[in-house]
Amino acid sequence: MLPEKKPTQTYRTLDEIRQRKEELADQIYGDSTRISTLWNDTFNSNENPTKGEMIANLVSKGFVAFDAFLMIRKLMKTYGLIRGRSCKRKRK
Repeated sequence: MLPEKKPTQTYRTLDEIRQRKEELADQIYGDSTRISTLWNDTFNSNENPTKGEMIANLVSKGFVAFDAFLMIRKLMKTYGLIRGRSCKRKRK
């Protein structure tokens, strides 16, 4: 899908060019402030979380820590050689 071509405007004087340049600068500044506001809203945490949010965060962090522990345990069991220990597999 090709982008639509916008009609081009012809400028006859330097004043028209300066006026258009100022309009574009204002649009860019407005877009910049809007993007920075959205970015900050996305990544800044809540200043005063409620008790429910605090408990949810603690539970979430607990699950992440437990999952990391299980992953490290599995890697040590599978590959061994962490901290100089080798792991020999039992054969049946």
